[in-house]
Amino acid sequence: MRLFAAVLPPADVVDELGLLIGELKGLAGADGLRWTEPPGWHFTLAFYGEVDEDVVPELSRRLERAARRSEPFPLAVRGGGQFGHGRALWAGAEGDLGALRLLADRAEAAARKAGLPMGEHRRYTPHLTVARSREDYDVGPYVAALDAFAGRTWTVSDLALVRSDLPKSGVPGEQPRYEAVGRWALGD
Repeated sequence: MRLFAAVLPPADVVDELGLLIGELKGLAGADGLRWTEPPGWHFTLAFYGEVDEDVVPELSRRLERAARRSEPFPLAVRGGGQFGHGRALWAGAEGDLGALRLLADRAEAAARKAGLPMGEHRRYTPHLTVARSREDYDVGPYVAALDAFAGRTWTVSDLALVRSDLPKSGVPGEQPRYEAVGRWALGD
C-alpha cells in the first residue's frame, strides 16, 4: 500500500482555505491546473511510497513512539509558493515550524528504523499542495493570492499515517483517495 505520514488540518481550517481556492479556480487560466480536493489536504511529513503490509505494524509502533516524543504545537495555513516552475502550487505554514520539522524528521526516522528505504534526507519544506500541472505553468497570480492568505491557528495534536489510493479509472481530473490508517496523539 502507498503510505505517508502527515498532519491533517481540522475541518474548519480546510473550509477557510477552500474559500480562497474556490476564488482562485475562477481566475483566467485556472482550468490549466489540476486542483486538489479539500478532503485530501494535508501537510506531508514523510512520504513512504509502496509499503508491504507486513511492515505496517512496525512502522505504526515507531510512529506512535515519535508522536509521544513530540509535544502539541500551534500551526496555521499561511502564504504559498510553487515547486518546479508551477508544477506544484502550495499553501505554506506558519507557527511552530521547528516542531513541525522535528515531527517530520521523526516520521522519516521511524520509517528508516522500520526498514523502509528513504533515500537522501532533504530539508523539510512545510506545504499543502492545492494544484498541480504536468508541465511548467505560470502560477504567479495564484502564489500572490496565497501569499496574502493567513488562516486561523490551531493546535496540532496528532500524527497520521495515511494511505493513498491513486485513481485507476483514467477519468481526467479524478483525485487520489486518502484514508488515515493510524493516528497517534502527540505528547501522550
